[in-house]
Amino acid sequence: MSWWGWIIAGAILLGAELAVVDAQFYLVLIGGASIVTGLVTLAIPGLAPWLEWALFSALALVLLGFFRARIYGLLRGRPPEVATGPVGGTLTLPDALDPGATCRVEYRGTFWTARNDAEEPIPAGAQARVTRIHGLTLSVRPDA
Repeated sequence: MSWWGWIIAGAILLGAELAVVDAQFYLVLIGGASIVTGLVTLAIPGLAPWLEWALFSALALVLLGFFRARIYGLLRGRPPEVATGPVGGTLTLPDALDPGATCRVEYRGTFWTARNDAEEPIPAGAQARVTRIHGLTLSVRPDA
């Protein structure tokens, strides 16, 4: 392939990644390998076609293998940590709960079964902290 063919292919891949597809930086690095191959082909005229393809393949694999995760992480950053469950949250008990007893509670708009995991009873209307989840049962202890 001629040197300008490699550069055009690289530009198309870069443009596709930046304008059309969010391929998580794969096309940018493959396009970069294509552009570098085009520049090497321009600098060394008469390079064998199999050597051009070998150079392109090696560059693409090295860029993807060693640099994609680092570059993508730097540009996109890490997503913030999200609390995904009720563990650690507090709720108000509608009924008194003896140790090991259960009752129905509403927590964040959903009805759950709450089980008292403490050794002491929890009075009705008291705040309780969620310590564990077992299926649809929240293990609670008195909120101190």
